[in-house]
Parts: sequence; C-alpha cells; structure tokens
Amino acid sequence: MTTPFALEEATIASVHAGFRTGGLSAVELVQACLARIEAYDRRGPALRSLLTVNPRALDEAARLDAQWRADARNTGPLHGIPVILKDNFDTHDLPTTGGSVAMRHSQPRRDAFTVERLRAAGALVLAKANLQEFARGGISISSLGGQTLNPYDLTRTPGGSSGGTGAAIAANFALLGTGSDTGQSIRSPASACCLVGVRPTRGLVSRSGLMPNSFTQDEAGPIARTVEDAARMLDVMAGWDPRDAVTALGIGKAPASYAAGLHADALRGARIGLLENLCGGEERHAPVQAVMEQVLHVMEAQGATVLRLRIPGLEELTAHVSTDRWEARAACERYFAGLGAEAPVTSFRQLVETRTATPEVQQAMEAELAIEDGLAQPDYLRRLANRDRLRVLLASRMAELRLDALLYPLQRILVVPTGHTEQAERNGVLSHGTGFPAVTFPGGFSRPTATAPLGVPVGAELLATDFTEAKLLAYAYAFEQAARVRQPPLSTPPL
Repeated sequence: MTTPFALEEATIASVHAGFRTGGLSAVELVQACLARIEAYDRRGPALRSLLTVNPRALDEAARLDAQWRADARNTGPLHGIPVILKDNFDTHDLPTTGGSVAMRHSQPRRDAFTVERLRAAGALVLAKANLQEFARGGISISSLGGQTLNPYDLTRTPGGSSGGTGAAIAANFALLGTGSDTGQSIRSPASACCLVGVRPTRGLVSRSGLMPNSFTQDEAGPIARTVEDAARMLDVMAGWDPRDAVTALGIGKAPASYAAGLHADALRGARIGLLENLCGGEERHAPVQAVMEQVLHVMEAQGATVLRLRIPGLEELTAHVSTDRWEARAACERYFAGLGAEAPVTSFRQLVETRTATPEVQQAMEAELAIEDGLAQPDYLRRLANRDRLRVLLASRMAELRLDALLYPLQRILVVPTGHTEQAERNGVLSHGTGFPAVTFPGGFSRPTATAPLGVPVGAELLATDFTEAKLLAYAYAFEQAARVRQPPLSTPPL
C-alpha cells in the first residue's frame, strides 16, 4: 500500500519519488503549497512571509507534469520543485520590489542569473518573499510587507534580511528558498527558523539580477530544510555568469555535485575549531551556549576532534572590514539604471527622495546617498586592506592548528522579539568580511516557553577557506543525520 504524500517536511527526493510512482503530480504539490499559504500567511498565525504569489503557478505545474509524462528521464534536477524567491531576485514575470511600496510595480526585463538556472533545472517559482526592506537590516520588516513573524515564536522576528524566505520554508510553504547575504542575511533566518543556509565563496554564485547593497560583500545562496536539499540547490545555482565578472574566479572550483559528496561519517577524523571569540559568556548568552555545547558533544561522538581557540585581535579587526556603506550608492545606481525608463524608480536618489521606506532603512539609505565617491574614500580603502588581513589571519591560524573548519553560533543571543530595530550580536562577519564560505545549520532549540512551545531555534555555523563548500556541507550533513534537530513549527500544523 502506497503511503499518502505529506507536504510537511517533504524533500526533493521524496517529491521526485512521488512523481515516479504516480502518487504525486506537480499540480497536486503546488495545490498543497497554496493551501498552506492561504491558511497561514495572512490568516491563523499570519506570518506575513510573502509579498507575491505566482498567479500562474498551477498552469506552470501542469506544464511540468506534461513534460514529466512525455520524457521523465530528460527533466532537470529540480523538476516540479516549488521555490520561494527573496523579493530582491529579479523575475521577468513577477514584480521585484525589495519590499518597497515605491517599487510595488517594478518588473524587470529578465530573470536574475540564478533564477534562470533554477527554472532551467525545472524549479517552479511559487512566490516572492518579504524581507528587510532593500535587505538593509536583520529583522525582516518592510514598507510593503510589514513585519514577518517567526513561526516558532510568533512574538519574535525570523531574523533577516531573508526572513520572509526563512519563515516560509520553515512553515512548509515550499521546499526551497533563495536568500541574499551582505552581512548574514541568508544565515540569520536559517539560524532563527531551524533551516540550512549557505553563503557561498565569493565568485561561486552570480549576483547579477539581484538588488545590490555592495560590490564586495553581496552573495546569493540557498535556504532549505535539509542539508541535502541545500546542496542540490547549490549544484544548480553555482556557475559562471558573464554578467557578474567575479564568477570567473569560480570556474572549475565546484565539484560535479555537492549533493553527491554528502555522507554520514564525514565528521570522522575532522578537526573543528570552536572559535570562542564569537561565543558569549554573559547570562543572556546562556541559551545559545547550551545548544552549542550539545553541538560539540554530537560532533565529538561522530569522530571529530574539537579544539577551543581564541584568535587575538580578531574583534578589533572585524570591526573594520564592512564595505557596504561606501559601495551601496554606486551599486544601487547601476541596478536602477538597468531597469529601463519604464520602471517606477530609475535612480537611487529618486528612490531615497520618495521617503517611503521604513524609518531605519530610510535613514541608512540617506546616509549612503550622502557619501560622495565612496570607492575613493580613505576609510573604504583601509577596509579593503583589512579584509585581506582577516583572510590571512583566519587561514594561517587554521593552518597552524591543522583545522578543517571553524565553528561558532551564528547569533550569540536568541533572535529578538518584534519591535526591536536590529538583531544584536550576530556573527556573520567572518564570512562577509573574507569571502570565505559558511554553512549555517540547525544546532538545537532553547528551552520551551509559553510563546515558543518547541523553544527558539539556534543555528550553528561552519566556515573554512575559499571553495570548501563541499566539505562544510558534508560536516553539516553528518551532524544533521546524527542529531536530527529539525522539527516543524507548531504554529503551522498539517491542514
């Protein structure tokens, strides 16, 4: 007897198994996703995770079903898989708003490069997700979408800036999501929503067709419920794009398949460095630190050697590596100019002068606009030099101790309640300040409370030097298979 398909916690593999047996179609899968969105995004817990639902999703699913019936063996690796895009990824057939009321009707001429690759692999763009407006901040509130809520604790934010994607994937509105990461904007919602997030090496994944914040810090990557699904998605997203010259650095650096390299004993013999500089020692840090101790215990039980280390001078250096403030004006002007004269906003100055953004974002953009010729400013040039210093500092310390990866909590404290203007004490700087890859994965939950019946998710992060995504994903997968941390939120139960 065939077990009925359950959308909740479905994976790419389970969906494709359903397609092969005839027990599931893409249309049925999309209908199930749409039903959950209808029940939970504006009703029930009212997560407010989405800005636009694709009105042609069922038609697209029917087309994909016909393609499967005609020649299933020649379909792509993400065939029929619903994907939710952060709404700063350009789509030619849906608005791309950045969460801004001023951009409500902006529809670019072509897809972002990564969206082209996802569609070519058979993925179905189901919806566009809310975000911290223009991806400037970490709590996922926007003038167009309002405040997204964390499905594990409806009094808290889902992290940010890709918090709409995080909340939607955690709540099983789709299987896969995209995020962008200037500071820690893929990894913050992954940590806060019990998900896997990958910030890739600079040059592995194209940024063309994304609303930018920075030339040097911006990255795009997958958000998923399992390491395997994140790896399968990265297989598709990675690749050279002539529209983003930095991706030439990634040519030949990706394996044939990140997903194929996952194995449950990957931690055996690994040397992992717990970076105590990024671990808090105050009472407010205790819930996160309790989870991290459990992460260490599991890794050691799986055969890893864990060393505790501090890197002198790390805090002073990481305080002066961010470049986005100086690059934002030039990066945004390039994006808006490329939208064409028919777009509702055609320059960064015009956008700022609409004064429609949320207060904190408005203030940040006004400060960016005020910087004349940011790329020539002495402070900016010093920060570029500091980025190289940080790369060498981390790589040399790892080499001295023969470490395969560094480990730390992505956030030193639990994700903040709604009403805060920023998420404090995040640890994304090591990756965004170096260009090194990082994988955030579910480490565990804090103690349950009345508002968080499962507890609040806590994400751990692994980082290593350039183009080590395969190794990091394998370690995260080995932990995932041993610890089995992931649980769906109780606020969005099966229908």
